[in-house]
Formats: sequence, C-alpha cells, structure tokens
Amino acid sequence: MIKLSHVNKRYPNGHEALKDVSFDLASGEMAFLAGHSGAGKSTLFKLITRIEKPTSGQIIVDSQNLSRLKPSKVPALRREIGVIFQDHKLLFDRSVFDNVALPLIVIGMPHDEIKKRVRAALGKVGLAGKEKQLPITLSGGEQQRVGIARAVINRPNILLADEPTGNLDESLSNEIIDIFSDFNRVGVTVLIATHDLRQVERLGKRTLQLHDGELVHDGELVDTPKNDSSNEEASL
Repeated sequence: MIKLSHVNKRYPNGHEALKDVSFDLASGEMAFLAGHSGAGKSTLFKLITRIEKPTSGQIIVDSQNLSRLKPSKVPALRREIGVIFQDHKLLFDRSVFDNVALPLIVIGMPHDEIKKRVRAALGKVGLAGKEKQLPITLSGGEQQRVGIARAVINRPNILLADEPTGNLDESLSNEIIDIFSDFNRVGVTVLIATHDLRQVERLGKRTLQLHDGELVHDGELVDTPKNDSSNEEASL
C-alpha cells in the first residue's frame, strides 16, 4: 500500500530531512512512526501525500508511483488518504457538520449523500447528535474526533495521523488510538506519527523509528525503563 525505496529528501537550504529511507507498509497494516522533533516524520507524510517530492528514491502509494504521477492526478490520490493533524485544523466559525462535510462539498457530492455520510462518520467517532455544535464548544478530544470524522468521510484506503494524541490525557489518548484500531480492523491502512511511547507499547504494533532522517528501527519497540525519561526520549 505504501512503499518507500531509498528515499532521500534534501531541502533547498541544504537540510537533509530524510536519508535513504526504505520500508513497505502492507495493505490493511497498522504501524507507528516514532522519532524526535525534527526526525523527519512530517516530511515523510508530506511525501506520501505528494505535498513534497523526494530528492531521490521511489515512493509507491496505492500502486501509484508518485514520481510519475501527473499533477492532475494528485487530487484523486489525496482523496484516498485521510490525514489527521494534532492541531485539528478545524473551521471554528462553522458547525461540526460543515467541518466534516467540507471534503465532500469540494468534490460536489449531492447534499442528501453528504448528510448520510456525515452522520455515519460522526457516529463512528462517538459524536452522533453533535453536528450542529460549533467546534469551540467541544473538548480537545471531541475536536480531534471531528478531525478524524472529516479524514474518513471520503472512505479512504489510508489514514495518516500526525501526533493525534499530543494534547490529550491518557484516557482520551486511548480512546483516539482505539478509533484508529477500529478503522484498521475493517481494512484501512493506518500510519500514526507519535511521541506517545505508552500507546506504542500498549498496542504492540510495528514501529518505524526515525532519527535525524534515518530509519533506525523497523519492528516491535524494544522495552525501555518506565521511569527514566532520558532513556525514553533516546528510544524515540
């Protein structure tokens, strides 16, 4: 579903964000992307969504070679990828319904179908009945759920989540990650960038660890001392 082969990304200022990164995420797989701030996680997501292009190497997403993808085909690619951001990126002057419906409005879907899909998406993330509320009236966890509902409204094959639990407490973090697990169980490919080592250990999923742009670990996360914050940071 997502395959990177010897991918490098160097920005015009000379910064090497990714160095010879290779991995293959199978269709229907769920994995975590770990790494310190500046390790290259956000750059990797930008490459997968074709916001950025690699300096060298090959990226295959949903059987499409992104290096050969015509600009006119990029919107269709992005409709197959749902992206969830840490800061939600919601429109606070619009209702929950309008925020979730936005991707469908953009592509001109009929209103009756939009209503069905929005209600279904909100139901899946535990926000049924809140479509008329403004995001500002919701808790941080509920706002994140609105972002997830918006990301899945197009029924994408792939979900990318960038630090989705960064500002949430432990209980809410569990609930958000479990939502992603639910989507994964019905066949959606999920990749979650996170600093939350506890979630990585709780689920026991494959973990891709980046350090200074290099992929330094691919597999289950090794055990780390629970009370040593310096060791925990080093493991990421």
